[in-house]
Amino acid sequence: MAQNNPSFVLRKIGELAFEDRQVPEIQDPYDVIVNIKYTGICGSDIHYWTHGAIGPFVLTSPITLGHESAGIVSQVGPKVTTLKSGDRIALEPGIPCRRCIHCKEGKYNVCPNTIFAATPPFHGTLARFYSIPEDFCFKLPDHVSLEEGALVEPTAVAVHMTKQADIKPGQNVVVFGAGPIGLLCCALARVYGARKVVTVDINEERVRFAGEFAATHIYKAQDESAEKCAARLIEEAELGTGADRVIDVTGAETCIQTGVHVLRTGGTFVQGGMGKTNVNFPIGAVCTKELVLKGSLRYGSGDYRLAVDLISEGRFRFKDLITKIVPFSEAESAFEAVKAGKGIKTLIQGPPSE
Repeated sequence: MAQNNPSFVLRKIGELAFEDRQVPEIQDPYDVIVNIKYTGICGSDIHYWTHGAIGPFVLTSPITLGHESAGIVSQVGPKVTTLKSGDRIALEPGIPCRRCIHCKEGKYNVCPNTIFAATPPFHGTLARFYSIPEDFCFKLPDHVSLEEGALVEPTAVAVHMTKQADIKPGQNVVVFGAGPIGLLCCALARVYGARKVVTVDINEERVRFAGEFAATHIYKAQDESAEKCAARLIEEAELGTGADRVIDVTGAETCIQTGVHVLRTGGTFVQGGMGKTNVNFPIGAVCTKELVLKGSLRYGSGDYRLAVDLISEGRFRFKDLITKIVPFSEAESAFEAVKAGKGIKTLIQGPPSE
């Protein structure tokens, strides 16, 4: 195995750098060392770079960025039985404690002691090598590329959000945010049998792409009150008394407010995007319409496996989400492009072999 580990590091707010960090070693008999081949840029990577925090997770020391990764197994611990050197895998980048009440209840995604890649203070996967437990590696079928493998993580996020929404055949679904997660939520809603799937965004290019990718209706948000926006959306998409399900992937206050108003009585609202810690919230509408409110955090039991299966079965055009693939040396310019809202999903190749 190579003796160096080139890594793309966030040193502090606004400062990115390439560093050679320590090559990970097998610490536990069930550990696997992965040679990272592709990593997608996530909105959380951008947010830590520009703001230094997301909710309670605050950057206090340098971290390697990246968590949407696929790669090739280069080394396995002595008790690993399901993987071998050379296997192609997608990495589930959040390792729970396995001991707390949440883990024991099967909700390991809300474990308070999770070690999650590129969430302060833990290092991420934008490096040549990364260490991860065997049971958080998912083998890719031969016909699934490593590039598609890097899409498993955002797909699993969308799987969890749509599970929380409990979408039923024939229902009308509105998704706020036409970034990768929002687009995947639209596609999954179609897979689950939704009658209408409406995507909402302020970015005209992304709204247009959503209509080509999965949405049955597209809606470019305007600068108006949440009530007026909701009324116009309902009218234009012909949603009758309102949507059955709303998923907000933006975390934007106006989207949250509009989402509540666009729901029919008894509808379900899922909050998946993180924005300001506190927002003005139309609680009156929630009460009078008896809405169901749910949060969604990362992914839980079975979500990663379902994501791999969806990609393997070609249930929709996953590769269309990949706008650009750049070499590791161009990681910083790729981050700048994503920050500017260019494209849908940008992948960064792993550092070249020595």
